[in-house]
Amino acid sequence: MLKILRYALSILTLLFTTYGLITKNFEFNHIMTLLLGLTMLMMGLEEIQKERKANGWLFILVFLFSLFVSVQGLSL
Repeated sequence: MLKILRYALSILTLLFTTYGLITKNFEFNHIMTLLLGLTMLMMGLEEIQKERKANGWLFILVFLFSLFVSVQGLSL
């Protein structure tokens, strides 16, 4: 389940990135950062399930940082 959700979030992130690069319209960068952070959260949960807790917590910390950045960018 986590793997499917991770792939779906990765594809959405790639689509937003490709759209921004092709059209040079970067108004969706904050959404892309949020999706990338959610992808990191899924990866962190998968790592914790595989008993690789150090990598899992690192991914979760990256998720929290990207969440902070995207929320701050959306509020400005």
